[in-house]
Amino acid sequence: MSELNVKYGENQRSIPAPATVADALKAFDRDVLKKSLAAKVNGEEVDLNKELTATDEFLSIEPIMADTRDGLEVIRHSTAHLLAAAVLDLFPGTKLGIGPALMEDPRYGFFYDVIAPRNLTEEDLPVIEKKMKAMAKQNLVYRREDIEKANILDIFEQREEPLKRELIDEKVADTASVYYIDNSPFIDFCLGPHVPHTGKLQAFKLLALSGAYWKGDAENQQMQRIYGTAFATQAELDAWVKQREEAEKRDHRRLGKELDLFSISDDYGPGLILWHPKGGIVRMEMERLLREELEQRSYSFVFTPHIAKRNLWFTSGHEENYADSMYAPTSIEDEEYRLKPMNCPFHIGIYKSSPRSYRDLPQRYSEMGTVYRAELSGTLHGLMRVRGFSVDDAHLFMRPDQVHAEVADCLDFAIKVFETYGFDKVKFELSVRGGAENKGYLGADEEWISAEEQLASALKERDIAYERIEGEAAFYGPKIDIKIEDAIGRIWQLGTIQLDFNLPKRFELEYTGDDNLKHQPIMIHRALFGSIERFFGVLIEHYAGAFPLWLAPVQVAVLPITDRINEYAENVAAELRASGFRVEANTKSDKIGAKIRDAQLQKVPYMLVLGDKELEEGSVAVRERKQGDIGAMPLNEFVEMIRRQKLQRSL
Repeated sequence: MSELNVKYGENQRSIPAPATVADALKAFDRDVLKKSLAAKVNGEEVDLNKELTATDEFLSIEPIMADTRDGLEVIRHSTAHLLAAAVLDLFPGTKLGIGPALMEDPRYGFFYDVIAPRNLTEEDLPVIEKKMKAMAKQNLVYRREDIEKANILDIFEQREEPLKRELIDEKVADTASVYYIDNSPFIDFCLGPHVPHTGKLQAFKLLALSGAYWKGDAENQQMQRIYGTAFATQAELDAWVKQREEAEKRDHRRLGKELDLFSISDDYGPGLILWHPKGGIVRMEMERLLREELEQRSYSFVFTPHIAKRNLWFTSGHEENYADSMYAPTSIEDEEYRLKPMNCPFHIGIYKSSPRSYRDLPQRYSEMGTVYRAELSGTLHGLMRVRGFSVDDAHLFMRPDQVHAEVADCLDFAIKVFETYGFDKVKFELSVRGGAENKGYLGADEEWISAEEQLASALKERDIAYERIEGEAAFYGPKIDIKIEDAIGRIWQLGTIQLDFNLPKRFELEYTGDDNLKHQPIMIHRALFGSIERFFGVLIEHYAGAFPLWLAPVQVAVLPITDRINEYAENVAAELRASGFRVEANTKSDKIGAKIRDAQLQKVPYMLVLGDKELEEGSVAVRERKQGDIGAMPLNEFVEMIRRQKLQRSL
């Protein structure tokens, strides 16, 4: 009998062949197998029922558990399939689009696009969810088959699924995998992996229904998108539902309108943000904080165009790896141009504009650069997903011996900035190439290995805990992704520190070393907010619109009780403005209760209520938006109090 050599953690053993991944895990630890949803074999994610293939080396097996990010993704992807199966059962003749897990969207956990025989409504969601729960209790098996392209096309032609045929034509060369859910009408073209059976899906909820176009193109067929979420346990789902209720109260789209911060208009285009004056003030303060930190860290400030020749994007690799997210080329005098999706090639151009010596490095370029992404209409969401946005972008060019210090400084920079905003729970992920899915990545293996080791070293040196994420690297290099937890416990993906050996090579960057020979610099792509628009949306929801004093569009509202106090109110407002504060004096003939209510609704940090007594004494009666009345004091004492808060960027 032949045997398979298997490694699990530090343990190694031989097991009889043939054997599945589940058989191998069972040989090591039956309890682990019970808790496993899928597994990684030599880094490749696979189903538990996948048969192992003998190799000369040990097969390394790592279980994917429900309490991990990978496990949650398997749960959500599998639940999306369960949703499609329930819809097919309830509404025969439904045509299927795509149904991915959503791991970075705090609103939803998955969706599935469908074309049902009739238009689905919100009233259908509880019915579909009930059917899903009934199917989950039946422990229906997820079964994978690897089939030749022609046969897959025949399967979906017989099922009258033209959209699936279109996807297969585009994405499959020879063979591909399809998944069935036994005893259901469901079959899908999918890479997997999935849970072994529907009984592993214990906690899910359908959330919303929206319109969508096939592939996000309004010229294509209209579909309906069913959103849901799923977790490993009911307790996690219940906590998320409670969190979601709080999130609805903090929705940045509603608060943005109520507080007059920004707007989005179909007249200008979906996904394009109009910053209003009050929103512009918050942005100005966000940029001011960054600029102060950048200056202390010896960054140079640069500015670059919004458009460039198309050939530039071929050199950078974007045409090959990112074209679907770029706007279509436009011709100017028989030369093709594209709107920029990223700033990096422009900063490279600045580096290349002069010869560089080893003494000149590192070069640190920073730009609040506006970029444009052709995002699908179904993915757009307020400030969180847009088509035009500004990146707090920086690109650093350095010698190999400088990499560790520069990455470490980027980490310190991120922690300091996020703590200033009150984000004291910062999570770091090291995103690397996938084990067996390395297609589309540029550069040699040894360069990737070196880059990953240097990023990991910088994290370890600072005792920063991190999670290694397979298959999430940028196409040009590994990266550290930075996530924060907001006031209600949601996790947001924000900053990134990306190490890049590839673009310097593609653009033939060089510097003269101390040996008088030419060398290639190493490049870091660094952003903290990621998108200033998205971070603004996060801040609105984190603070529930009640910005701390230093960020608030209006810092003080001056509220005279009667019209005869208006002149004193204007004088107080003028003195506060002269001291550098943003002030509004409400001299309308409204009652003081209405004025206070208006200031509270606008979430102004401080209100100064002025009557005859304050006029006579030259004082102000101070009201704080959360504490209420905190007493009367001389104006200069109040100014000194809020000056300290402003300088310290107090929360």
